[in-house]
Amino acid sequence: MRKTLTALLLAASLPTLAIAAPGEDDMGPYHMRGEGYHDGHMMRGDGHHGGSMMGGMDLTPEQRQKVRSAMREQMQTHRDITQRYLDKLPAADKAAMQKEQEANRDKHQKAIRDTLTAEQQKQFDQMQQDMEKRRAERREFEAWKAERDKKATQ
Repeated sequence: MRKTLTALLLAASLPTLAIAAPGEDDMGPYHMRGEGYHDGHMMRGDGHHGGSMMGGMDLTPEQRQKVRSAMREQMQTHRDITQRYLDKLPAADKAAMQKEQEANRDKHQKAIRDTLTAEQQKQFDQMQQDMEKRRAERREFEAWKAERDKKATQ
């Protein structure tokens, strides 16, 4: 059962990973390439809009909005499906999965950090501290929400 569930979760996540994967000319998040926003839109270093799967297409603002909406809905549905199966896992398996994910994240962060200059490492470390603070706030919120829901059902 566990192998089937694991295979199902992996298969369900592949389309999302394929969509989210950077293309040949997309070397990662804009903030890591020194690029940013212009008039509320993400800009590449050459002054063109980009950063999405549809970046090479000349979409109207209305089309961009519809594509974003469809992608957002697909991602939410994907998360809901995944969560439905994760909720069925025993607590020990959930804890093991979380521990493995954290170890994998730490390994990748170390590899990334090792490629940076000393100044960039300071910035990276600050970004990681900020992210961990947000994770802690999220865990606290989720615990509060679960407690609230538990009281509401009593």
